[in-house]
Amino acid sequence: MSQPDTPVVYGTEDILRSLCNSVTKVLTIATQSQINYSGMVQRISKTCLKPDIGCFVLFDGGFSGLVVINFSAQAAMELYESYMLHMGMDKDELATTHTADEVGNVMGELMNQIVGDFTGKVSRELQTHITQNQPKMLALNKQVMLSVDTNLDKPEARRVTFFTGKGNIFYLELAMDKTEFIKMNDFVADEAPDPDALLEQVNGQTKATAPTAAADDHDELLKSLGM
Repeated sequence: MSQPDTPVVYGTEDILRSLCNSVTKVLTIATQSQINYSGMVQRISKTCLKPDIGCFVLFDGGFSGLVVINFSAQAAMELYESYMLHMGMDKDELATTHTADEVGNVMGELMNQIVGDFTGKVSRELQTHITQNQPKMLALNKQVMLSVDTNLDKPEARRVTFFTGKGNIFYLELAMDKTEFIKMNDFVADEAPDPDALLEQVNGQTKATAPTAAADDHDELLKSLGM
């Protein structure tokens, strides 16, 4: 059987595009508002947690990497409020500041579902396997910037700008080993999960997360960062 003259190659930008699509898919379903991202991507030298809310998650397996999302207070509160109102919560019962534990809970679970959707696509489309740790969410003072170091051999880092339905901005940063996936044989990728099932999973996990757990994780993270 002859091989194609030009094999299909998946590189950093292709993996980043898949991750960005997971962000827009999960957040659009969860908040019932349109989330978009820029058609331009930045090459950056390192990833950083920045104000007002920084969230990061590590993954390992077929390839290693780090995903960081930095939310402005306005973007975080818009996503949090839209999600909770869509779940049927009364607006008067919602947290009023981005530093509230409940906001961190919701954003952390949404981040968890984003990376979960991404790892599922990696398994289906690239036929490899990666695992993720529990996302860490940190409310940051405007004078604080923390650099997150990872054990990557030849790291590549990218930043993408996202826009909420109301025009608020947040940023996704990806650092991963320089790698390429080259398609050797034809295969049919498995079907993606049903969006309604994904939303139910987001709802269920968010309800099951206690505020005290978020506070404990927050204190543990600060301690591990030497703060």
